[in-house]
Amino acid sequence: MLRYEGSLWLTDGARRWGGIDRVELLAQIAATGSITAAAKAVGMSYKGAWDAVDTMNNLAGEPLVVRSAGGRGGGGARLTPRAERLIESFRRIETEHRHFVDRLAALGDSAADDLHMLRNFTMRTSARNQLAGIVSRVVEGVVNDTVEIRLPGDTCLVATVTRESAASLGLVPGRPVVALVKASWVMVGLPGDGWRLSASNRLPGTVSHVSPGAVNGEVSIALGGGGNIAAIVTMESVHALELAEGKSVVAIFDASSVILGVTT
Repeated sequence: MLRYEGSLWLTDGARRWGGIDRVELLAQIAATGSITAAAKAVGMSYKGAWDAVDTMNNLAGEPLVVRSAGGRGGGGARLTPRAERLIESFRRIETEHRHFVDRLAALGDSAADDLHMLRNFTMRTSARNQLAGIVSRVVEGVVNDTVEIRLPGDTCLVATVTRESAASLGLVPGRPVVALVKASWVMVGLPGDGWRLSASNRLPGTVSHVSPGAVNGEVSIALGGGGNIAAIVTMESVHALELAEGKSVVAIFDASSVILGVTT
């Protein structure tokens, strides 16, 4: 179920300069007449509040907060009419945003799933492989945790992350994640070769495309659940393994080669 979380920001062209936290700071300055008191009211440091005021004044192109010596809390401050209008406008926009999110929630779980998917599309990374999945199990270790991820088609992917990372990312069963794997970290093997490897991930699939290069080639492998993973291998290996479209292969990579990302 979607819920309103106040993730509303104001922008000036390409510049993102203010959200609910800064509007609340402005509102508290109006209520207390002091930047120091306003910072305390919103749980912001003294320096952070002053920096935020300076930033807003600079980016707004005109003063929003006017400061004077003395006053309550060690220094007086008041809002300009422009800042008061800004707060009022933000409150109206905030109300409409709440209505919008409520209407999205009324569309049901399918709409929520689509929005999560679209949010994944905004991720920008240098890793060639980006695989969306759901955490199915977390095995805690002394230093590192082993995270098992269910990909589409019930394919299992394993990642090793530090205990600190697992906690900060909120990695628990049911948590949607994106697994990032560089193509250069993926090895390609043939089924039934009888190799013995320490790599935890061995994902079966079928070669969908081979892009040859002077020294290395990129091999695209279609996974059973509809996903795709790319590997960079030498052209010598391409020929030795006879990698061509339709050939059954196994994508092999270590759990430590998987980087996990989450959306907030």
